[in-house]
Amino acid sequence: MFGPVTNSTLVIAIQVHHRLNYLRHLIISLSEARSIDRTLLIFSHDVWNEDINKLIRSIDFAMVLQIHYPYSLQTHPYTFPGESSRDCPRNIKPDDAAKLNCINKDWPDLYGHYREAKFTQTKHHWWWKSNQIFGNLKITADFTGTVLFLEEDHFVTEDFIHVLKLMEKEQEGVAKEANILCLGTYLKKFNYKINSKQAELTQWMSSKHNMGMALTRKTWNKILQCTNHFCRYDDYNWDWSLLHVSLNCLRDKLQTLMVRGPRVFHIGECGVHHKKKDCATSLVMNKVKYIIDSAKQYLFPDRLTIVESAVKKKVKLKKGNGGWGDKRDHSLCLNMTLGYQDL
Repeated sequence: MFGPVTNSTLVIAIQVHHRLNYLRHLIISLSEARSIDRTLLIFSHDVWNEDINKLIRSIDFAMVLQIHYPYSLQTHPYTFPGESSRDCPRNIKPDDAAKLNCINKDWPDLYGHYREAKFTQTKHHWWWKSNQIFGNLKITADFTGTVLFLEEDHFVTEDFIHVLKLMEKEQEGVAKEANILCLGTYLKKFNYKINSKQAELTQWMSSKHNMGMALTRKTWNKILQCTNHFCRYDDYNWDWSLLHVSLNCLRDKLQTLMVRGPRVFHIGECGVHHKKKDCATSLVMNKVKYIIDSAKQYLFPDRLTIVESAVKKKVKLKKGNGGWGDKRDHSLCLNMTLGYQDL
């Protein structure tokens, strides 16, 4: 109905775990976006859930593809990359681990802790999904256009594709050095009257620019040259690992063009990193919908104003968050690029 995929198609990669309610909100927001019929939605799962599959199969407004991460905790509950009975407990001391002779006794992280599978999976899945899209999927094998990365607990405005296209135009002009386009922001307050047309050109930072990231094969190939840095860096977060790549491997640090009036929102109050008592999606959704409704008249700008924002002080990567000291995680991550990338 909507094909074929061309280089002007927008590929949207959506990482899915098991939060059906969040995903439903995201899909509704995508369905209401202008030009959504010119996209390919790739849903990448680390859990097989028939309710989620059924929801995705019901999408009738764009091209859809589902892929499933093959090394998930669901498919490997008692063996690596899940947790086996012979793995070292997270908080055991290295000396006690040696006495216990558990499998990964020699590989604690930089804080002296041993791996937790539920945390390592997200980085593995992100890396696998990206490698599949840029390297292994037939449908995107020759694709040189833009890939937008979303997650199941994101929500988009109806003009997000329109704004992304404006940002791509700026990339061809004054924002040539921008490798990553960013449609989300973590600012608590924003003024759409002023900010809806503004995009900030600055150095890419994992804590500020990891939501609604868009990049092309050209940028991905640069990242891929730093596979070792990504896969061996002792941090279980894919975005922190990408910052390590930017600061310590790439010749030129990653630069981003970020919209100051966000077009992608984070609605997930609960998940791997957040354990709030009240996980009701309705509270956050009401807030996000209020923000978007209030900004309605400022959506679909005819052009963007680029504001250059110099980094105030030299960015130094703090010590990683750990959770990624296990050599088996390094090997699994590295092996995901084999077959089309010479390490």
